[in-house]
Amino acid sequence: MPLKLVPPRKGKSPNYTIRGTYLGVSVDRSARTAKKAVAEQQRKQLEGQIERGEYPPRAPAPDAITFIAAAVAYMRAGGERETMAKLISYFRETPIENIGQGEIDAAALDLYPDATPATRNRKVYTPVSAVLHHAGRDIQIRRPKGAKGKIVTDFLSVEDAFAIIAAADREDPAFGMLLRFLLYTGCRISEAMALRWEQVAFDLGVAYIATSKNDDPRTVLLQAELRREMRAFAGDRASGPVFPFHRGGGLKDRLTRAKLSVCGITSKKRHGGETKADRRIPPHRLSWVGFHTFCHTWATWMRRYAGIDLQGLVATGRWRDPRSAARYAHVAAREEWTRVERLPRKAPRSG
Repeated sequence: MPLKLVPPRKGKSPNYTIRGTYLGVSVDRSARTAKKAVAEQQRKQLEGQIERGEYPPRAPAPDAITFIAAAVAYMRAGGERETMAKLISYFRETPIENIGQGEIDAAALDLYPDATPATRNRKVYTPVSAVLHHAGRDIQIRRPKGAKGKIVTDFLSVEDAFAIIAAADREDPAFGMLLRFLLYTGCRISEAMALRWEQVAFDLGVAYIATSKNDDPRTVLLQAELRREMRAFAGDRASGPVFPFHRGGGLKDRLTRAKLSVCGITSKKRHGGETKADRRIPPHRLSWVGFHTFCHTWATWMRRYAGIDLQGLVATGRWRDPRSAARYAHVAAREEWTRVERLPRKAPRSG
């Protein structure tokens, strides 16, 4: 018989319970959610686990690595910390050998029941996969449909990119340097913020990106002008963070002020006593620009101006999946379309 859902009982439990016997396996466990749709998804997943022999989970070995231990080791090695607190609270002492596709699917639904597939992928599937792989657990995780979200390839024109950086320089040269780094390396903002001077080799003209979204370390080549500017920016510093901003640190506000300046709109720095009306950002033509736009701009410029092809973009290590790099193929369309002039033409009409 299929498993069934037992509704929440007032004064007993606010959550649904999954109960019953399926293929000889008895189940009586909380769904840890008060939403019936989410609990129903968990019930179906649990039946699938029983069919595959994944439930009940195997008893852990005495020396089994727990998720909390694996997560702590991952963060100490420089891994992302942003979403880890919720994941540690959810999995706790669960041995990593007992964490599979079903457990990760359930965690995504439990922790982010109303989120988009892209958000669940970013906050659950990607960090859990990174923790497991760092701990040596070789597992192929299926991402939820729609995990990549809306594909965005908007990029900056040369004039706007340099104008935003110039405006950033006027307020804070360190912030202007951060934007230059993103523009000429294609790094994500998290990668730039994690970069340390110990990982920059000016004599070789490279920077070593130790941690990335794909959990693949890579080396980026510093363009000659960027290398000169970064060397001057470093001064006598040889250790510590390259970009001296706290996590968050008002970076989005700085970028907004730079964009507004380019659009001819005066803005003030935020302070603690401002009202909601004071915080409202006026409409402007560069409102679509974010830190990731500089990464898209790098890829687009590499295609349009440097002539790099799809295989070349993948070879930089910026992407693991060629399909992700392929989104920038559109920028070469203008060059290909010039060939339309070679098409046969109709003979001109006579007199």
